[in-house]
Amino acid sequence: MRPSHARKSRFLEVRRSIPRRQAILSAIGIWIVFFGIWLIATEGGWVNELLVPSPLKVFQTTWNLFVDRGFIGDIGISVGRVVIAFAMAAALSVPLGVMMGSFPAIEAIFAPFVSAWRYLPAPSFIPILLMWFGTGEAPKLALLFLGVVFFLITLVMDHTKNVRMELIETALTLGANRSVTVMHVILPAVLPDIVTAMRQMLAVTWTYLVIAEIVASTTGIGAMMMRARRFLKTDEILSGIIVIGALGLLFDLLFKAAHRWLFPYLKESRG
Repeated sequence: MRPSHARKSRFLEVRRSIPRRQAILSAIGIWIVFFGIWLIATEGGWVNELLVPSPLKVFQTTWNLFVDRGFIGDIGISVGRVVIAFAMAAALSVPLGVMMGSFPAIEAIFAPFVSAWRYLPAPSFIPILLMWFGTGEAPKLALLFLGVVFFLITLVMDHTKNVRMELIETALTLGANRSVTVMHVILPAVLPDIVTAMRQMLAVTWTYLVIAEIVASTTGIGAMMMRARRFLKTDEILSGIIVIGALGLLFDLLFKAAHRWLFPYLKESRG
């Protein structure tokens, strides 16, 4: 006989994957609940509509921004800023993080410096960046760069240090030199985790976007939101927030898809 406590459902099972259909329905359902509560609150008069406009009004405003006010151009500028700044941060963080994680001597040099800078809030650099670079694109890119680079270096270093020592010892025993060990043993082993770390830190870059575009900017999503604030156009501000969230989700899904495409063996090993 089966025990009386036998499982009848796979819901809330610890560390068990769920069917794809359930995952999709759950993802859609939580957004339906969110916008449903928002709509009920505004239509029921529970909130001040000037401060919290209806989601229907926000979606209508978003449509008008795209159709009548060329908002797609601001989005393109903002995406460009995020991509360029993040690419610069990754170009420095990945090789330096791998070297720090591979060689304790290099870690001893750079770790105290990187650790100290991680605790400095990026927005505090705005005045000095304006003094150094003026009001063009440079201070915006620099702020986005500073907001992510030191955290990414640390993540890459930590993931590199977690590569199994047996792999490194085997390579050295077989006669591999330092460059071969790093490039053909350590880097391939840590690369999946590096991509995951980049995916995580790209989200941080997006969180700094509005702050960066406050810096004497007339273009970009953040600049549009700041103009809307002056005229109490809360619907436009919420439109900007929704667009940034949608773009962040899109980039996250692209990184997730790239990870599956680049490292299909990880999915197979889990299965």
